Amino acid sequence: MNEMTIKKQNPVLAVQCLVKGFKWLLRKELRKYFLLPLLINIILYALAFFLGYYYLTDVINQMIPGWLSWLEWILWPLFFISFLVTGFFTFTMLANLIASPFYSRLSVRTEELLSGRKTEVKEQPVIKIMLAELNRIVYLLTRMLPLLILSVIPVVNLVAPFLWALFSAWGSALEYMAYPLENKGLLFAEQRDYLKKSRLAALSFGGITLLGLTTPILNLLTAPAAVIGATIYIYQQKAQADE
Repeated sequence: MNEMTIKKQNPVLAVQCLVKGFKWLLRKELRKYFLLPLLINIILYALAFFLGYYYLTDVINQMIPGWLSWLEWILWPLFFISFLVTGFFTFTMLANLIASPFYSRLSVRTEELLSGRKTEVKEQPVIKIMLAELNRIVYLLTRMLPLLILSVIPVVNLVAPFLWALFSAWGSALEYMAYPLENKGLLFAEQRDYLKKSRLAALSFGGITLLGLTTPILNLLTAPAAVIGATIYIYQQKAQADE
């Protein structure tokens, strides 16, 4: 496929690259590519939290009589838990939407630091990119629906959490590996086929990334670190293949 080949699976390398991605967030050459979207998303996240807090307080004051005030001890923990769960999905989607142009440049600049030379980005026609993204959405939805059905079937649904975890890890790998691969001229179908050749490594990378994305505070830094880590991983995979 193209010049992009894989010499061997290396899940340890994938995780090491993600760890290195976090370390590279300190590099001044990369800061301008993620600080602005990070700031925007911190503001949006804080705004959503305070609006939720304000409205829940208003509901409690108006709807719950004094003799049921003990219910606050139940409602507040539920609020924080639900905020973290829904916030994870909405924050991640919103963050990636806002930061996508920045993350593409972040990936390019990361590769330039690795190679020591200017990276040539292989541009694709807009219509081709749009069709590829539509293909991505269809791919994810057609796998989510069976999992949703499986989740409501008694007994069988006991395995659903494990399948969701695997699916989410794979989805995270597809999401963040897409930036360096797209810069190489590979769109979704080719990205998926490329990662399938190193599925264990992709799942390891996606799983650790997912863990970071679901951890409060750390999730603010996980997305740009994952873009950097994915770029390092793809670069090193290509370097190994060329040896």
